[in-house]
Amino acid sequence: MDSQMERVLARVREHWLLATGAVAFVAILALWIAFAEVSPHGALNFVDLNVYTDGGLIVRHMLPGYHPHGDSPLYSWGGLGSLQLKFTYTPFAAIAFVAVTLIPWHDLQDLSIAINVAALLAALWFTYGGLGYRSRPRVRLGATLLTTAVVFWSEPVLRNIYLGQINIVLMALIIWDLCQPSEGRWWKGAATGVAAGIKLVPLIFIPYLLLTRRFREAAMACAGFAVTVALGFAVLPGDSVTWWFDGVFAKGSRTGFIGWAGNQSLDALATRLSGSVAAGQAPYLAIAAVTALVGLACAALLYRAGHPMPALLLTELTGDLISPISWDHHWVWFAPGVAVAATYGVRCWRSARAMAVGWLTMAVGLVAVFAGWPTTWFGVPPHLGLDSYGLIWEPPNTSPYHFVKYGDLPGNAEYHWHGLQLITGNAYLLAALAVFGILMITAFLLAGQRRPGMPAGDESTRRAGVAA
Repeated sequence: MDSQMERVLARVREHWLLATGAVAFVAILALWIAFAEVSPHGALNFVDLNVYTDGGLIVRHMLPGYHPHGDSPLYSWGGLGSLQLKFTYTPFAAIAFVAVTLIPWHDLQDLSIAINVAALLAALWFTYGGLGYRSRPRVRLGATLLTTAVVFWSEPVLRNIYLGQINIVLMALIIWDLCQPSEGRWWKGAATGVAAGIKLVPLIFIPYLLLTRRFREAAMACAGFAVTVALGFAVLPGDSVTWWFDGVFAKGSRTGFIGWAGNQSLDALATRLSGSVAAGQAPYLAIAAVTALVGLACAALLYRAGHPMPALLLTELTGDLISPISWDHHWVWFAPGVAVAATYGVRCWRSARAMAVGWLTMAVGLVAVFAGWPTTWFGVPPHLGLDSYGLIWEPPNTSPYHFVKYGDLPGNAEYHWHGLQLITGNAYLLAALAVFGILMITAFLLAGQRRPGMPAGDESTRRAGVAA
């Protein structure tokens, strides 16, 4: 009788979770739509989507001013508008962006919003699958909807929608790829390689797969990436030579001022604290090398101990930390981090209350740090754009494009932050370092609890989930 009652109560809780998640998601989405209608300039801009479109147009020989006989027109293009936003992605990305040029601009904007919202739902759905909820669809769907509602009104998520970015799509693609069961999926890993062919940071998953002895997946990731490079050389040979052999891929300054507040990487922190781009390079390289070694090693320990989702997130976290450029909208990976922390907290609640409080505090802390707080609350004058929302925009900051015109100036605002400004202006980076430290300690504590690497979502992995 008791077991039957427990099953009934469990089913009731599942239905309540699903209903609560659905109501919360619909309410948050409706609130954002109302905000977009009332304040279109503060909700939507699509400047990055415009850059994608122009990259695709260059490939199609349709951009005004394009010279079809130039060696590398994609990277010699002067840039979009008065900000001179240059195309900074791979040749393969430009080829892929040809597809968006086939859609009327007004329809493309609406499609971009819909795809970003759908991709956020998908990324969290795949995350909960990786956490072991494949066989519990109501719990998985309810948790997905509720978590989406909680993280939606965050600066990274809103910024991706605002700019028309593709980070959420790439995140969903990678989580799906690496969290799907391995059985019968010989191609597992290839999609991660393709994602790296668009933005290079996902290359961090290849050494992670090697360290976790998932050699076939690592090989498929390499193959997927190699196909994107080969396709780039086949279609855009001149641009590919410029990108890969002339070092364009390593020139982070093409995108603007490395020390700008919007860049939340170790390179940006070193630059801001050193007082110049050049002075920050040596300390950044040293710190990044140590971070990469420790991060990947600890991710491998987490995976071997039976915790593939924290391992996956630590790997991505490592990549974002060591990347020279990690714009605010790149940190949308905090969303699956909230899902993982909340799940571990719930699982630990009965057996280890203090540990559960720690995990739940991490989840709440991530939401608080990355939330889209209006900076007018902190006395910052209102101005157009979503840079008016989020903690990192509270201190004064320099336009990243002044660097392109005038070079590195001692008067840049970021070089003169002090007190609380150093915390709010580096908020995403500091939160990432805190999570990095927690996961590193957890990995060392679990180092003796070796389990064979298991496919993400395996029931045995789910049962082991409370061990952390």
